[in-house]
Amino acid sequence: MATISTFYPYNPVRPASSPSSLFSSLRGWHLVSKSARGRGAHKFVVLAAHSNPKVLKTNRKSRFGQTLSPYDSDEDDEALEDDDEDDDVLVDWLSDEEFAEPADFNSNDKKFKSQKIEVKGRRQEKGWDARSFESPKMLKSEQVISFEPNGSVKAGRNLRENRYPRLSEEINLDKKWIPLLDYLSTFGMKESHFIQMYERHMSSLQINVCSAQERVEYLMSVGVKHRDVRRIILRQPQILEYTVEKNLKAHVAFLMGLGIPTSRVGQIIAAAPSLFSYSVENSLKPTVRYLVEEVGIKEKDLSKVIQLSPQILVQRIDISWNIRYMFLTKELGAPRDSVVKMVTKHPQLLHYSIDDGLLPRINFLRSIGMRNSDILKVITSLTQVLSLSLEENLKPKYLYLVNELQNEVQSLTKYPMYLSLSLDQRIRPRHRFLVSLKKAPKGPFPLGSLVPTDECFCQQWAGTSLDKYLAFRQRLLLKKFAEKYEKSK
Repeated sequence: MATISTFYPYNPVRPASSPSSLFSSLRGWHLVSKSARGRGAHKFVVLAAHSNPKVLKTNRKSRFGQTLSPYDSDEDDEALEDDDEDDDVLVDWLSDEEFAEPADFNSNDKKFKSQKIEVKGRRQEKGWDARSFESPKMLKSEQVISFEPNGSVKAGRNLRENRYPRLSEEINLDKKWIPLLDYLSTFGMKESHFIQMYERHMSSLQINVCSAQERVEYLMSVGVKHRDVRRIILRQPQILEYTVEKNLKAHVAFLMGLGIPTSRVGQIIAAAPSLFSYSVENSLKPTVRYLVEEVGIKEKDLSKVIQLSPQILVQRIDISWNIRYMFLTKELGAPRDSVVKMVTKHPQLLHYSIDDGLLPRINFLRSIGMRNSDILKVITSLTQVLSLSLEENLKPKYLYLVNELQNEVQSLTKYPMYLSLSLDQRIRPRHRFLVSLKKAPKGPFPLGSLVPTDECFCQQWAGTSLDKYLAFRQRLLLKKFAEKYEKSK
């Protein structure tokens, strides 16, 4: 089958003020003609600038056993909290096979080649234009002097070793880096983080502190929180090398042109800082074009989709979409419109692994008696089901549904939201509360009572005050916690 393997020409325009105006600016990208599509050709291929194949090695680890992932994940940081405390935390079963490879740029926006250097027994990559970390012996006049209270004087080498002893042991620490290290330390970065930066992108430690400060302050000016700076730099240390005028502003303008609210730009950057390493013209805009033209996302939904899953901008979207679309069509007979609805509501679907994520959850729903048509209704209405933990979420809720609430599994097709609600925070407390008030009907428990807010539940179903219900729920949670504690002894 024929494919398009070259970047499409694009006439730069000023940042659009709305999604529709940005989309209109993308009309300059050429597509395969309809007649060619009818002959079986791919309609559109999204490409990204590739420069370093090793970026996507998923098994890279530091010498301390920490995985050096190129993707936007950080096990050391807490996940963003869900706004709705009643909803369970969704577990992302991510597939790491379909992310496009970013282009590496230095501070002058020029690509640089890969070169190997030795770092105290380890091989390490550096940019072609990066300077060697093997520092020559310093003259006494060049050494940094620190004066201690007792009047003793130490040379710069001792100062480095005292301030960053672990880092000094791992690498040949240049005195010129200390101002940058001190500055980054104000964001909670420690020596172990600097070692990760060194192993991941060593030239990022060579940046002048004033340049780094300018770039970090710009990011904070567009909404990045102080607490997120450390995570962003650890995920994408190259961001310290990207100039404000030629890189950062252009990418921020691109996001705002998609209709991303100003208040959300910083959160998107924190979630997917690697987007700065992708060309706006040759990668990001073609991805948006593909989402609209080929996947079928409506222009008015683009902003919402990207806010829900910023990582979608740095995926090989053609691969991830086609694989999951064909799987759902073959496995459940899902029509295209249904899959588009799933992606629009929950674009994280395009990240989930089929073998470890989608298929086990579909098979579980089959095992409890749901037909393919029922499963399709559930996941079209509540696609998040495909991200919930089997052992800690879906199975316990199913058992409570049939054993305690005396409902049939088919009731989930009418109330799929049941599977997204917290068993401990909402389902069990409301059920037990109505039972204690003798207001629970005989037979199947009404799942509709689990849907409204606490205030509406108390007014419409319990006929009591909100304070009374909240006190009951608190006692129930404490009792449950005590039971778990006793079992753990």
